[in-house]
Amino acid sequence: MLRRPAPALVPAAGLLPLLLTGLLGGGGGGGGGGGVWAARVNKHKPWLEPTYHGIVTENDNTVLLDPPLIALDKDAPLRFAGEICGFKIHGQNVPFDAVVVDKSTGEGIIRSKEKLDCELQKDYTFTIQAYDCGKGPDGTGVKKSHKATVHIQVNDVNEYAPVFKEKSYKATVVEGKQYSSILRVEAVDADCSPQFSQICSYDIITPDVPFTVDKDGYIKNTEKLNYGKEHQYKLTVTAYDCGKKRATEDVLVKITIKPTCTPGWQGWSNRIEYEPGTGALAVFPNIHLETCDEPVASVQATVELETSHIGKGCDRDTYSEKSLHRLCGAAAGTAELLPSPSSSLNWTIGLPTDNGHDSDQVFEFNGTQAVRIPDGIVSLNPKEPFTISVWMRHGPFGRRKETILCSSDKTDMNRHHYSLYVHGCRLIFLLRQDPSEEKKYKPAEFHWKLNQVCDEEWHHLVLNVELPRVTLYVDGVSHEPFSVTEDYPLHPAKIETQLVVGACWQGGDLHMTQFFRGNLAGLTVRSGKLADKKVIDCLYTCKEGLDLQIPDDGSRGVQIQASPSQSVLTLVGDDFGELDKAMQRVSYLNSRQFPTPGIRRIRITSNVKCFNEATCIVVPPVEGYVMVLQPEEPKISLSGIHHFARAASEFESSEGVFLFPELRIISTITREVEPEGDGAEDPTVQESLVSEEIVHDLDTCEVTVEGEELNPEQESLEVDMARLQQKGIEVSHSDLGVVFTGVDTMASYEEILRLLRYRNWHTRSLLDRKFKLICSELNGRYLSNEFKVEVNVIHTANPMEHANHMAAQPQFVHPEHRSFVDLSGHNLANPHPFAVVPSTATVVIVVCVSFLVFMIILGVFRIRAAHQRSMRDQDSGKENEMDWDDSALTITVNPMETYEDQHSSEEEEEEEEEEESEDGEEEEDITSAESESSEEEEGGPGDGQNATRQQQLEWDDSTLSY
Repeated sequence: MLRRPAPALVPAAGLLPLLLTGLLGGGGGGGGGGGVWAARVNKHKPWLEPTYHGIVTENDNTVLLDPPLIALDKDAPLRFAGEICGFKIHGQNVPFDAVVVDKSTGEGIIRSKEKLDCELQKDYTFTIQAYDCGKGPDGTGVKKSHKATVHIQVNDVNEYAPVFKEKSYKATVVEGKQYSSILRVEAVDADCSPQFSQICSYDIITPDVPFTVDKDGYIKNTEKLNYGKEHQYKLTVTAYDCGKKRATEDVLVKITIKPTCTPGWQGWSNRIEYEPGTGALAVFPNIHLETCDEPVASVQATVELETSHIGKGCDRDTYSEKSLHRLCGAAAGTAELLPSPSSSLNWTIGLPTDNGHDSDQVFEFNGTQAVRIPDGIVSLNPKEPFTISVWMRHGPFGRRKETILCSSDKTDMNRHHYSLYVHGCRLIFLLRQDPSEEKKYKPAEFHWKLNQVCDEEWHHLVLNVELPRVTLYVDGVSHEPFSVTEDYPLHPAKIETQLVVGACWQGGDLHMTQFFRGNLAGLTVRSGKLADKKVIDCLYTCKEGLDLQIPDDGSRGVQIQASPSQSVLTLVGDDFGELDKAMQRVSYLNSRQFPTPGIRRIRITSNVKCFNEATCIVVPPVEGYVMVLQPEEPKISLSGIHHFARAASEFESSEGVFLFPELRIISTITREVEPEGDGAEDPTVQESLVSEEIVHDLDTCEVTVEGEELNPEQESLEVDMARLQQKGIEVSHSDLGVVFTGVDTMASYEEILRLLRYRNWHTRSLLDRKFKLICSELNGRYLSNEFKVEVNVIHTANPMEHANHMAAQPQFVHPEHRSFVDLSGHNLANPHPFAVVPSTATVVIVVCVSFLVFMIILGVFRIRAAHQRSMRDQDSGKENEMDWDDSALTITVNPMETYEDQHSSEEEEEEEEEEESEDGEEEEDITSAESESSEEEEGGPGDGQNATRQQQLEWDDSTLSY
């Protein structure tokens, strides 16, 4: 505390003259003497210290000064002149006043006139003067001291609590990292003094959290955070000022944990399902690139579609190679050396095939198999241009010669006339000159060095041979030979050649050599040059690939490049937002109506360029796959007339008989339709199946004969060649039937098959013929039902021929009725109800029956009139007389009896009743015994007819009474 100094004592040497002066003056007179005394007494000004420093507290009004406020006057101890009567403060809006505590000592104090607030003003400065009491009681002659400066500091009181600057705090951190500081919380205090306005500490109230806060408000984690353990932490933090006063409101801090930030593509799915027939499907609809806030200049993203395991490198139409050539616009004349095995094209039956690619005919060669091509399949003139086309996957790699196609001497010598083979990573084509050529060197061996030969992947090769130039197309890209070797023409020799696929025949040694290892498909040889690049591209182009549709106003700044096969897309951009949009538009498209189901792997590789190469991020590759679902399989249905009969003359005519006059070909698929409305959410409601008719092509229809093979000497199947050529459908004949090949619509095949005719110019021994029809699509991937047709031959007898013999056949009365039998379900063209028994023959039969009845009556009377013994003798003689002479009998069998069995029982009963009634009307005068004999003779027409087909006609006299 400030102590007030003791009043200063006036020196004795100073007081003595004053006393003497007063005495001397007082003794000199009356009133005048008193005024002189006063003037002499108050001759000094009060005195103050030049500077004062004071302290006052906010909740107090007394100011403690250093030094204390004491005014001195040299006129002391005189009354009035030596006393201090007051202090005067100078300054504007000074909230203080000065009060005299003791006049004689000059002691005073300074106090505040109002409540002070340190937060408003921390200190004050003003001046102060002291004045004495003057010369007397009236206060005249007052003298003032000099102005002293007073500095007063307002002391603070800890009246305010800390307050945080923000209502809440948020931060995001990555898991697995130890941070020195995650974020800072900051509070302030409204107090004015450093002691109470400063925040001395912070504290986390939430227990058991892996965080701590220092005195400056910085929060950090005490351990590595795990996203799997906690996604977000919520902390409550408070603050204390240096006066230990706590914040009135605590603050909430949210710290979010992110998984470890790894640069790369995010938001993609590794499995995408593709439903056939739905068009393009976006494979990365939500993908985006995460750079983890690293400075990146540009990114190059490459999207690759892996389809090498599908078919011949990707999904293509699996028609025969000959059909594909025609579809792509190539001219006719293609010879297919590796066709699908069939009855007419059977030389590939022994080759192993790859049956896992939905009828895409791929043949495997393991270094021990080869196939000989029959003579006549290929006819080449080396002087004329020709083309060799093949799909090849060569491997494993070897250093020996491996032959794809070779034409060599069949016997005696080992000369190679032309061949296509691989040697390491080289493809070589050999073509020796014809012996008729002039004897000089000419190009004979052409070499190409290609990585595609030995990379064990599928490649399409087209070799255009137009001597002296040979051009090779690999996957649609032309390649010129890097080396050409010349040779002399072959020596003349009358030796036939042998064409082999997968090896080369050594005619001199009579064995195969230079076996091929790998897979071959679609090997064709055609006369003429295949120069149209569009045709070559069509043969090679995939039916599936990657697609990217960019709108006119989108993806600016992104460069896009696609490979010719549409299996690789490359995108380059520095605007990551636009790059993400472009990647989201990458789609998979399969244009086949019935694509091959299965997995198509897809991969993204990225190349990042940074401003600082030393810290450039690495984007890992992305791998997924497109699952092509199984397409709805079409059901190809063949329908029409299954049974019909025609007259023998129609079979023998030049036109023949149409086998499929009312053929109908349709194709349907069965779909599952989900119930609508409330039933869609009811698990008990089952999906309904709906059959829909669809339209697609056919590539093969085969008509085969059942039973005995066709005999070319007496029967044939004939087609409309003009209509076939018009439609581009090819036909091949064999003893088993005919095969139509070529990709065309179902309507075209229906039209062609309706015009197919069967001819037989020797129908005498022919009763019926059965045929079977099967059609297919996509090289046998989808087969139709077996449609069977049975045709019957109606034999017509000559009315004038064998008339006398027919008169002796009473059993033919009944077939007269059978000619009217109902052939339901069969088509009888030009039916003749009386074709078996003509009208003239009927008259003859009636006469014969009448004559027979007369003979019976006559015999009965003769038997009754004779004696018993003589009757037996006569009976035996009569029996010999009544034997029927059928040596000249001619029996005509009705072929329609095979279809009358189902009606025979009912019709025979009706016929028996009709015949009995007719006989009863005509023979009313016949006795009962005679009537019984007659009925027994006629009573079993069916049995009697069957007996006549097995043995000679005999008279039944078992019921005759003697």
